[in-house]
Amino acid sequence: MRWVIAEAVLVGALAGLIGVQVVLRRLSFFTMALTHATFPGVVAAAIVGVNIYLGGALAGVLVACGVAALSRRRGQDAAAATGVILSAGFAIGVGLVATRDGFSRDLSSFLVGSILTVGPRDIAVTAGVLVLVAAVLAMCARPLLFAGFDPAGARAAGYRLGPLDLLLLITIEVVIVTVVPAVGTILALALIVAPAAAARLWTDRLPALTALSVAFGVTSGLAGLLLSARYDIAAGAAITLVATGILLLSLAVTRLPRAVVPA
Repeated sequence: MRWVIAEAVLVGALAGLIGVQVVLRRLSFFTMALTHATFPGVVAAAIVGVNIYLGGALAGVLVACGVAALSRRRGQDAAAATGVILSAGFAIGVGLVATRDGFSRDLSSFLVGSILTVGPRDIAVTAGVLVLVAAVLAMCARPLLFAGFDPAGARAAGYRLGPLDLLLLITIEVVIVTVVPAVGTILALALIVAPAAAARLWTDRLPALTALSVAFGVTSGLAGLLLSARYDIAAGAAITLVATGILLLSLAVTRLPRAVVPA
């Protein structure tokens, strides 16, 4: 269990860290698209016989590059580009499955996660990605914040928004692939977005927002494991439900003073 607890803490911290950028840049839909558009890469990897997470990562990077390229074209909406590529990814995945008669590869662990089966290698990978993502976000904190709130001003200040956006999109994809073994593609979105969205209700300052988001993410991981052991439910689902519960509780508490009418 010590490996499972360590993975829950690392995954929660990683999801909370990148979730701040996802929430501030309004990339929740894009993140959902990435979690699902890895499907063709997973199917292709399963057919070829290589690691399915490597296949998912490569597919996700291609999707990130495609969305970045399409959204930079004049008159092209990023959400529309994301939706088109998401649908195309699903279509390619379905087509690949259809080409394999009797294809029965069990992809359930990729869809819903299996944190209880992690080992030292998974811990090392998650810890390494956490350090890498933290370093990238720390070095690019100012330009990312500037570009997120004032793209025109950032461009006038000399920042190249294209490479910056691509770097952020690829970073999100790396995080998604890292947390998938724990919670799966279906549940990864909630774990990434919910802690940051909850933290956003409490503060507007980026350092406090980041710290609170990471704390909520870690709490979701540990409390989800506790619920999983206590009530014998899937660990990934329990972690995601706790993250969602934290968001709903934060929403209720922060709105409470506004709902009270003085006598």
